[in-house]
Amino acid sequence: MVRDDLFITVPSLFRCPISLDVMKSPVSLCTGVTYDRSSIQRWLDNGNNTCPATMQVLHSRDFVPNHTLQRLIQIWSNSVRHRSNSPDSPIQLVPSLSPDQARDLIKEIESKPEDCLECMSKIICFARESEESRKFLARIDGFVSLLVDFLGSGNANFLALEQVVRVLDMIISEHEDHKQLANSMLKSDRDCLSSILLVLQQGSAESRIASARVLESIAIDAESKLLIAEKDGLFSELIRIMSTETDPTMIESTLSCLIAVSMPRRIRPKIVRLGVVKQLTKLLSDPNWSVSVTEKALKLLEMASSCKEGKSEICENSECVSAIVQKMLKVSSTATEHAVTILWSVCYLSRDDRAQSTVTQNNGLTKILVLMQSNCSPAVRQLAGDLLKIFRVSSKSCLSSYDTKTTHIMPF
Repeated sequence: MVRDDLFITVPSLFRCPISLDVMKSPVSLCTGVTYDRSSIQRWLDNGNNTCPATMQVLHSRDFVPNHTLQRLIQIWSNSVRHRSNSPDSPIQLVPSLSPDQARDLIKEIESKPEDCLECMSKIICFARESEESRKFLARIDGFVSLLVDFLGSGNANFLALEQVVRVLDMIISEHEDHKQLANSMLKSDRDCLSSILLVLQQGSAESRIASARVLESIAIDAESKLLIAEKDGLFSELIRIMSTETDPTMIESTLSCLIAVSMPRRIRPKIVRLGVVKQLTKLLSDPNWSVSVTEKALKLLEMASSCKEGKSEICENSECVSAIVQKMLKVSSTATEHAVTILWSVCYLSRDDRAQSTVTQNNGLTKILVLMQSNCSPAVRQLAGDLLKIFRVSSKSCLSSYDTKTTHIMPF
């Protein structure tokens, strides 16, 4: 049982306005606002020339260490550890906020939306506490609409936009009417997608992950997916994230978002033209990604292979075909199914000699035969059978290849 005094309220002054975490190295801008060094450095490195909290234009991008605040944080941290009776004891930093207080904060945001940063920060902490807290927030009359109005206003300061996106990410799954919420966010007279795109481009890692998840959540039908896909710069930014980021959670949330939005076939040529095949090839060529990331990368590549532009791009990229073959039988049954479907599309449907040659050179025929003899689904066995036919491999030569090379295959 955890003692009550191990639940510590973090003074809001100690939290970085960007990350909302306790600051490790507080520094102050020329505007007088203090941030954690890593957070504000990332903001400035992204090309911004304003103070995130006040949106004032910076006449100097320099910042100075706030030694006084750092000493206060250190004193507070030491006192917390002393209370825990052990320097190694885990300390749970949670807000002392009741549901009634959360409701009062929301009323305060409604009355003073231009000065909502502190209130929204407390609500984020409250939402992080538990599923019950998130359900409570989602069911407060008008709160979700307030968040959507904030996103769609087009004149909120950037830090507020980040906070709104984070709150939406945490409570959107608890909202009772997803369709109504999606329609509200995608109305032509709102600018919600522009706000989400801005957070994707310039926000913290947590905020960008939340943005991708919110987009996935509102992509509920063909109409909503098309509206999202038509937003200038949105797909480009999602694909750019895949090429530049190394955070597994961010990569996975980006892939999930692209998969959800690209379900309508008419959207898929667009992501191909924006270079998704090249970026997916890079992901698949890296052996260090998790099973989940690999499965999603193959799923998105399978979707791309269903259009002629995608087939052509894959066939022209021998590294892509090679990476697909390498993932067969080495990751999971789901990954293998996606890989076989892609190969079937480019080798069997398209009859592309380049793709067929790459499959052969990478021991693909042996893997297909092993798959045929495994406990795979009837659909996958049919696709594998079609592939063997197109390669015109006789049963005898297949068995010979299996006998001599199967020891090199890693089972999933």
